[in-house]
Amino acid sequence: MARPSINPVVWQPPAAPERARRSDSAPPMPAPRVLAVNGTGPEDVVVDEQGRLVTGVEDGRILRLSDDGRRIDQVADTQGRPLGVELLGDGRLLVCDAERGLLAVDPEGGSVEALVAGRELAAGRPLRLCNNAAVARDGTVFFTDSTQRFGVEHFMADLLEHGGTGRLLRRDVSGEVTELLDGLQFANGVALSADESYVAVAETGSYRISRVWLDTGRSEVLADNLPGIPDNLSTGADGLIWVALATPRNPVLDWTASRNPLLRKATWALPPSVLTRFEVRTTWVVAIDDSGAIVRDLQTSAPGYHMVTGVRQHGGKLYLGSLREQGIAVIDL
Repeated sequence: MARPSINPVVWQPPAAPERARRSDSAPPMPAPRVLAVNGTGPEDVVVDEQGRLVTGVEDGRILRLSDDGRRIDQVADTQGRPLGVELLGDGRLLVCDAERGLLAVDPEGGSVEALVAGRELAAGRPLRLCNNAAVARDGTVFFTDSTQRFGVEHFMADLLEHGGTGRLLRRDVSGEVTELLDGLQFANGVALSADESYVAVAETGSYRISRVWLDTGRSEVLADNLPGIPDNLSTGADGLIWVALATPRNPVLDWTASRNPLLRKATWALPPSVLTRFEVRTTWVVAIDDSGAIVRDLQTSAPGYHMVTGVRQHGGKLYLGSLREQGIAVIDL
């Protein structure tokens, strides 16, 4: 597949914090246990009411695992590329599919309903790359459209270009879709605060998490200058927002951001096997409080799992998803 061209925007990243240069947390993350999923790229994971794990893999299958990973059932096939997975109040799954859009999936019968179809107009613009979502108690869905420029197979192009075409959207129970934020740098993970007073959204391309206060619509930065590249978000039982950090900040990429755009064009022209070398192999998640402060920091450079893109807290454990791996990692808290 031919690569699309990019038009890099010059910008100045903030100086990376010292934490970005360390490869392990103190104390280090407990050794993860990996549950194989019989597929590649379980990008996100959610735990259903029976304690089973649900994820989607790169070939479109939606899989449900027993909590020990010994049983794996295919419950549906989106015929696309599922990313974020959440639970709906009616027993169905909410799936953000990068190609098919925002979907409601019946895990018992396997039916797939498009709530907002991929490339369908959503708040006046096509839904190009549906990525992650959060569901409010009243059924309102908050979800991201990462970029208007590229498909999921070229997500790195958006990060290098830094064009800021991502959006945070809301779908109310009537089906109406409105835009809460635009101009986001690869809009990614979404999480609601415990009291549902605000919705948080990860801007992967700017190393930050922003939030929108739902009573006023006012937006602000919640956590800035993160030490790693933020991906999916989720809210824990204690109200903390867990953040998957896919890889640490890369000093070379940060350096090129404020230089001649031709440097990033040349980077984008490199073979994929070279581009993936920018991904430091680490397992890393953090949790932030309502002030944006990092209050939990778990990382290990030990081999076994890398590029964490999803994190979910449940029953004293963390369940991690990855765009690259072939399993779900389990960590005891």
